[in-house]
Amino acid sequence: QVQLVESGGGLVRPGGSLSVSCAASGDTPSTWNVGWFRQAPGKEREFVAAIGWNGIRTTYTKSVEGRFTVSRDNAKNTVHLQMNSLKSEDTAVYFCATGPRARLQSPGDVYDYWGQGTQVTVSA
Repeated sequence: QVQLVESGGGLVRPGGSLSVSCAASGDTPSTWNVGWFRQAPGKEREFVAAIGWNGIRTTYTKSVEGRFTVSRDNAKNTVHLQMNSLKSEDTAVYFCATGPRARLQSPGDVYDYWGQGTQVTVSA
């Protein structure tokens, strides 16, 4: 059984920074890629970023490139998403996901395990 728990969400002003984390427990191989997704009210879930098993390869959706950085610490079974220069349009519930079939460019339905999400609100 794999469990993912996100933390670190909150309220931040536009232009500010926030870091969210995803802690994995259970039978979670460190060889699985991990993705971050988000869902804003009334909108479909969208891909944000993903990181390869060894932390070297990463990919981002264009709207966050240069502002967000994904990293992982396999020793601690944790993945982080550092978000800088936040905009109001970044407001959403952020989810991490993983699974044996997921590749860096995989859509959400390929991921088998999801966290419960953490709210990120960017507002003045």
